[in-house]
Amino acid sequence: MNVPSFRTKLISLADDEYREFSMRGIPCDRPFLGVRIPDIKKLVREIPEKDFAEFLNAEPVALEEVLARGFLLARLPYEKMLEVFDSQVKLLDNWCAVDTFCSALRKTVKNHEPDFLDKKVEPLLKSENEFSVRAGLVFLLDFYVKFDYLFLIFDRVESLKTRDEYYIKMALAWLLAECFIKFPAETLAYFKVSSLDKWTFNKAISKISDSRRVDSETKSILKRLRRK
Repeated sequence: MNVPSFRTKLISLADDEYREFSMRGIPCDRPFLGVRIPDIKKLVREIPEKDFAEFLNAEPVALEEVLARGFLLARLPYEKMLEVFDSQVKLLDNWCAVDTFCSALRKTVKNHEPDFLDKKVEPLLKSENEFSVRAGLVFLLDFYVKFDYLFLIFDRVESLKTRDEYYIKMALAWLLAECFIKFPAETLAYFKVSSLDKWTFNKAISKISDSRRVDSETKSILKRLRRK
């Protein structure tokens, strides 16, 4: 399957109603086709390995093509994926492209977490680009919410406390909520000394309170921590 035939098949899967729905929830300058993610994944699995280079060298146009390229990277061996990782990051200009790419790499990065953290996640967290930083935070959320990395996460969260971009702040709140659900005592201790801005701090509290995995007594404690 070459790139033109892939695009033809992708367009054939488009759904106008889903396209309109997606456009309302994903701020993005790229055109939307309206193809559901499971269908994109299935189509990417049909690309033979001999054609990978052609697809990686092609310039994506529609949002779904960016998503497809991310899923293709996830089919590469870990070391090869690292070589082309930055080329995908440059295409991430909305929350959907970021979040789907990060989750797609879960199996690829498994057993390589320390190396991936040093080589890719840490540089992302230091980027000036909003969606690169979000990618770094979502990688922390997806791969590193473990006790051994917990205090590194709190440190990196604090290092981003002055960033005011919406999608960074939302990712910070999401990350802290997941840390609390898995490690409530340690995350509560962090909350008591956190210097995060009020909006992000309270958003994290709200996300935790929305979770069914947190009991009502704990939610009451968290409610008292909300900043006025």
